[in-house]
Amino acid sequence: VQYYHRVKDLPQIYNPSIALSNNQQDSPRRSQHGTIIMSDNKLRCALVFRLEGGPSESESGDGIALSSFSPSNVTLLAKYDHATDGGGFASGKSYADAVGMVVGNDMPGSVGEEGVIGGFKVVTSDMHQVVYGADSEGLCLAVVTGLKYPSRTAIQMLNDLYSPYSQQFGLQAKSATNNSLTKKSKTLLTEYCKKYDDASKVDKASALNAKVDEVKVQMQDNIAAMLKNTEQAESLAERSNQLNEQANVFQKKSKDLRKQMRCKNIKMTIILVSLVVGVLVIILVPLIIRAKKAATGGRMLRGFD
Repeated sequence: VQYYHRVKDLPQIYNPSIALSNNQQDSPRRSQHGTIIMSDNKLRCALVFRLEGGPSESESGDGIALSSFSPSNVTLLAKYDHATDGGGFASGKSYADAVGMVVGNDMPGSVGEEGVIGGFKVVTSDMHQVVYGADSEGLCLAVVTGLKYPSRTAIQMLNDLYSPYSQQFGLQAKSATNNSLTKKSKTLLTEYCKKYDDASKVDKASALNAKVDEVKVQMQDNIAAMLKNTEQAESLAERSNQLNEQANVFQKKSKDLRKQMRCKNIKMTIILVSLVVGVLVIILVPLIIRAKKAATGGRMLRGFD
């Protein structure tokens, strides 16, 4: 399998006027220039081409080196738009022509054995991913996916699709005209596109990656919850410390207040006692003096008698 990254080779072939289903979890995003970027893991469409040409000079004649074919000898036989099931994404002629141009500019590798598909190539850009391969007779199968769709799963789909497709339409493909097998191939292409729509269901590695992602998300949620609980515990501890400090301050103030109140009580008691004593002195002293004078006067009178 050969991998390429050729931004210039792949024009904008997604029709932005056709909106995908609102129920899709991973919808295309737009770049800064307004270009639709399929950064999801969705399977978009499947296409079938016929490649025509002669053997390469490096071949002995047992097999055809498909890399020797020219772009003008790429014929579109069938296409199925899985993204919208028959409309919008792959229905335009320019889209099929663009994928055909990719295949024509970079033909699949040579296949020496008959009845098998091989020479797979993966061409990516910042918008999408094209995976394709062909057999020794020039029957080429291609699939377009989002950038996150595993290329190994796309190759697995092409290998799985090749046998029934070549059995049903192999003879017709040799002489079919442009786009003449689209309606006939729709049932078969639909079946395999639906089968491989969710890569995790057909690819163990993808399923494992999906489980790993789920575990990662769960772990992230657990860590976030733990951090939140830790923050809450720290907040509670901080509040508890604040309450303890406030209680200590309150207790100290209450002791000081008690002392102040005791001092005030003592002062008031002293003042009241002083007042009472003063009043008694004011009242009793004159009485005592009068009493003494009266007693002294009485004695003097008795003395004269």
